[in-house]
Amino acid sequence: MTTPPTSTTKSRQLRDHSANWRMIILALAALPIGAGAACGAWILLKLIAIATNLFWFGRLSTVNLDPVDARVGLAVVAIPVIGSVMIGLMARFGSDKIRGHGIPEAIEAILYGESRLSLKVAILKPLSSAISIGSGGPFGAEGPIIMTGGAIGSLFAQRFKLSAAERKTLLVAGAAAGMTGIFGTPLAAILLAVEVLLFEWKPRSFVPVVLAVLIALGVRPFLLGAGPLFPFAASSMPVWWQTGGLALGLGAILGFEAALLSSLLYRVEDVFHRLPVHWMWWPAIGGVVVGIGGLIDAHVLGAGYSNIQALLDGSLTIRVVLALLVVKAIVWLVALGSGTSGGVLAPLLILGGALGALVGHFLPGSVGFWALIGMAGIMSGAMRAPLTGAIFVVELTGHFNALPSTIAASAGAYAVSVLIMRRSILTEKIARRGRHILQEYTVDPLEFLQAEQVMTANPVTLPGDMSIREAVDFFSKAAAHRSYPVVDRDSRLLALVSRSDALRWQVEGDLDETSLTEALSDASQPFAYPESPIGEVADLMVETGIGRIPIVNADTDRVVGILSRHDLLKARSTGRRAEQNRHRGSASQADRKGTT
Repeated sequence: MTTPPTSTTKSRQLRDHSANWRMIILALAALPIGAGAACGAWILLKLIAIATNLFWFGRLSTVNLDPVDARVGLAVVAIPVIGSVMIGLMARFGSDKIRGHGIPEAIEAILYGESRLSLKVAILKPLSSAISIGSGGPFGAEGPIIMTGGAIGSLFAQRFKLSAAERKTLLVAGAAAGMTGIFGTPLAAILLAVEVLLFEWKPRSFVPVVLAVLIALGVRPFLLGAGPLFPFAASSMPVWWQTGGLALGLGAILGFEAALLSSLLYRVEDVFHRLPVHWMWWPAIGGVVVGIGGLIDAHVLGAGYSNIQALLDGSLTIRVVLALLVVKAIVWLVALGSGTSGGVLAPLLILGGALGALVGHFLPGSVGFWALIGMAGIMSGAMRAPLTGAIFVVELTGHFNALPSTIAASAGAYAVSVLIMRRSILTEKIARRGRHILQEYTVDPLEFLQAEQVMTANPVTLPGDMSIREAVDFFSKAAAHRSYPVVDRDSRLLALVSRSDALRWQVEGDLDETSLTEALSDASQPFAYPESPIGEVADLMVETGIGRIPIVNADTDRVVGILSRHDLLKARSTGRRAEQNRHRGSASQADRKGTT
């Protein structure tokens, strides 16, 4: 009796998750990466302080100062230009990957670059960003530290020759740890990893990211101090039932603001691309606009963390708030569109907070509370990260009792943004390079459906004692498919015979009376089980080049079905129909329809 062929793959034991022992290795690797990213955050902030002191105060110091306190006269126009020229030279002769705000570049490296970042980027990105922000560039430090922390994780993974998926995990772990090191917002950093960077939800990636973030949070007090970055008085914090609907409405307005800012940013970028000068000089042109903005109001220069604090405190006059809303937006859009180096998060917080503060003069509660709501909404609408936006601002300020309102604002901004804007401010840059990113996560039908749910049951089979001559005749006259299972008298799988086999035998012409069992005895025949996820069957098809896989009973080895490429496509289209088809009817009616 001929025994059935061995499958080229064994169906794994079905589990809810795909985690294995390598998750522990990644978790251990995340520990030094988290500490390194926190140190990178400290170095970046010190570099920004040094650059600010050199450019605006003419001294070498790490004391945190703001360009608004400098008295440099008309030199306020020249200083941003000088810094921008330096960045252009670094990008031209160092690495052009330092251009931009960092997060799109990290996403692109994750999805298209096998999560490989270079040591050159790890060094030049924080240095260029420090020069940019220190010379008055209207940016934040979060984009650069995400790129730098990600480079630390990527370099660590490359050093130990990990897979591309494992490199991605450690890259994102470093990025999230760097964000925690700057802002002290561990939960928001984890959510940013999930909503923006990982493009998956797996224990293998989640656990190392959390550990890296926790290590960075533990190291941060020794480097930058503890407590919220932007605390403010909470004496007039309104209760949720008074502000929930208003926060939702303000969030919708912020969604329109986010869409407008994103559209204007890429229009500005288009203008720079049409200039008849090399891109190395674009940042200098943007620096002129930044300098003119600084002449109008010096509050628009630099990262503006003091402006965020003042908006939350409600200490800015309406004139300054309007200057932040209009002039800050202009200088930020032009500078970022010019391709210089810097982050988007701090400017977005300022612009959203300024709009929230203006509206807050007419709403119940303090101006600072509505500035907080504005910051949550603009981050959610622009970055398409509603959970990150809602949590980030309450961690920044320590006011977790405002969480229901920040969630409402984030939801409102997110809803408007996804309806009127095709892509986020982060993914638009990647799309302009010819790459499309879908930021929606769903369960893959190839993973949750099993073979028995989509296979063709009781397929036509050919007996093992059929002669070659009879098989050639069958394929020339009666065959409806390209291949058929060959079985013994007990319907146990022996092999798979295909139309190409029949053509080959017809050409050879000397195997007429040989049985299929003898002719195919050396063939290695893949098969799957009824409980196998159809994703495994799809992988088997790719590995073997066979388009129809027999499904055999695990206990008897009898052929109970066959699964084709067409069946896989039907499984995918079924999920799409569930999204699109709408009908009325009870559950019992749907059940009857499914059984007819």
